[in-house]
Amino acid sequence: MRKIIKINKPIGITPLQAIDKFRKENLKYRDIKIGIAGRLDPMAQGVLLLMIGAETKNRDKYLSLDKEYEFEVLFGVSTDTYDALGIIKSFNFKIANSSKLLKNNIKKFIESKIGKQFQPYPPYSSKEVNGKPLFQWAREKRLGEIKIPTKEIEIYNFELLEIKQIPSKKIKKRIFENINQITGDFRQNEILEKWEEFFEKNAPQTFTVAIFRISCSSGTYVRSLTNEMGEEIGYGAIALDILRTKVGEYKLKTNTKIK
Repeated sequence: MRKIIKINKPIGITPLQAIDKFRKENLKYRDIKIGIAGRLDPMAQGVLLLMIGAETKNRDKYLSLDKEYEFEVLFGVSTDTYDALGIIKSFNFKIANSSKLLKNNIKKFIESKIGKQFQPYPPYSSKEVNGKPLFQWAREKRLGEIKIPTKEIEIYNFELLEIKQIPSKKIKKRIFENINQITGDFRQNEILEKWEEFFEKNAPQTFTVAIFRISCSSGTYVRSLTNEMGEEIGYGAIALDILRTKVGEYKLKTNTKIK
């Protein structure tokens, strides 16, 4: 029996739900202990490592492995989760008329992020503070009562692959399809209502979207980087799609470029 199994987690499920799905599809592992080596958000997809049986005791070894991602950023809007599975906080679409300036500002941001730095955990994450996950503090609107912890990370390589314009109808379809795949309690109904209102009243005809590739140390939150990029550039940004292409030497076999 293999010690480590690499799976391609789809959008819409948590890592624990991915384990349940794996057990149902591979009955010989039904009664075997399985652990995960690093989380992957419900709205993210890609490489997830499953530790089988006694290999779960070596979790720290796998947690420390470097990661690679390709991710798509939607500019002009920000949410409380830093991705599409969140409540919209602000929007600004003047960016559509300043693509050259945007590209220059993105390049400056990328250059500033290469190397070691301390990154705050996103408010909607499972990191515990005083015995309670951050997302619980956020839902209770009590983040002001705590200090959000930080983690030292390192970014080895960070590339801008493409900037493009996508019609609003296509963006709406993608967001709604992805959120509708989510199971569990992630405020989906409230979030979908807010997005529906946004697309009816405030959305532009086209959105500016950029695709990036990054290699980084374990513990790096791509959606936090996306939010920080939006804040520094001044337009807001969310992670529209996150694809983890590699964990250590474990990588996807298929074409990994986000379309």
